[in-house]
Amino acid sequence: MSFKEIVYTAYKKLLDDKINHLQLTLRELSQSAANETKSTAGDKHETALAMLQIEQENKRKQLRELQQQQVLFEKIDPAIVSPYILNGSLVQTEQGYFFISIALGKIVVDGRIIFALSPSSPLGQKFIQKKPTDIVELNGRTYSIITVE
Repeated sequence: MSFKEIVYTAYKKLLDDKINHLQLTLRELSQSAANETKSTAGDKHETALAMLQIEQENKRKQLRELQQQQVLFEKIDPAIVSPYILNGSLVQTEQGYFFISIALGKIVVDGRIIFALSPSSPLGQKFIQKKPTDIVELNGRTYSIITVE
């Protein structure tokens, strides 16, 4: 398995874990809301129920966004290697590794720090179509591209 495939698998697990955590939270909130509706002690319980419903809606929105990201992420084939950077590329620079996919933040894989960037992010846009030895600049930082997987 290539390093890029290992990175892809690690981010897929991270995304799956986030989705599972939100689904669990939603189930717990639903149970809390069900318990709250059984109580009829007045304004205090109505307020608590309203707060639970707001929290549920926020979590549902987060879940929908993550599921949309998951669909985009799963369109990436980590076995594809291109000589230039495109969606799904793992880019090594002297500033670190960047996985062009969706914005999932930073993880550590085999002792190396990886940042998952959206190709539509400012840095992601600068990387697209570049190749090894090219230089990208953003906000006063220079990124010399070493390898592209």
